[in-house]
Amino acid sequence: MPSQQVLEAKATEVDAIKDILKEYKLIGIASLKKVRASQLQELKKSMAGKVYLRVLKNTLIKIAIDEMNQEDLKKLEEYLEGSNVFLFTDLNPFKLALLLEHGKVKTTAKANDIAAMDVIIPASNTGQPPGPVISQLNAVGLPTRIESGSVWVSKDTLVVRKGEVINDRLAGVLSKLGIKAVELGISMRAVFDNGLIITGDQLKVDVAATRKSVESSNQEAFALALEIGYTTKDTIKPLLQIAHQKAVSLSVGAAIPTKETIADLIRKANSEMTSLSGAADKVKPKA
Repeated sequence: MPSQQVLEAKATEVDAIKDILKEYKLIGIASLKKVRASQLQELKKSMAGKVYLRVLKNTLIKIAIDEMNQEDLKKLEEYLEGSNVFLFTDLNPFKLALLLEHGKVKTTAKANDIAAMDVIIPASNTGQPPGPVISQLNAVGLPTRIESGSVWVSKDTLVVRKGEVINDRLAGVLSKLGIKAVELGISMRAVFDNGLIITGDQLKVDVAATRKSVESSNQEAFALALEIGYTTKDTIKPLLQIAHQKAVSLSVGAAIPTKETIADLIRKANSEMTSLSGAADKVKPKA
């Protein structure tokens, strides 16, 4: 049976958790699997003032949620398993996810790690002398040759795809070649934002692709607005320029003299006169 002192300490911790849950609008749950203590400390420092990080027991979080009797918060319970760090903030959930993503570091792989990207070993000098390394490289599918006393990889070779498990043999080869195929950091499992649960997969945003899509949509919208003559603060100037160009062209075509068209009309008349004179010379009877 737990002592009274232990029970009181747990009750105090639960009350503190309830206060935190009430203070922040966003609650994030991230897995601590393969996260080093030094990384967690660095992350706490880098996010100070923006995100409050706490490693809490899942059981205490569940008790706090039950005592608060808020149905929305109970949506978090299905993510309360394994070792987690809890993030409390008022930031946008996608901005929080990007902050965590930028905090990840690449490192060499160990057996059964998951590849963070497609790993392509380029054709190059391994810097290794001939010996057992040749069979090690060949065993993971790398074609080799010996040149100038070193073992070379003969051609660019994909050895593992993003999301695949890196086996012990491949991990050894990648380490020997100095290739970092694994990312260490905190990965969001889920975020609770004003009653809405957003999963880790939904929080992943390709910023470059999104920016490109927005820019492309903006260009298409701008072109459409010009085509249909839709006025906005962005299109009014080019629309006036287009209208002016068309008005001048129409005036010149209809021979309507204005201070803006008179020079073009004179040039046009002179050109037509010159052309007519040349044509007349061609049809004059020979002397």
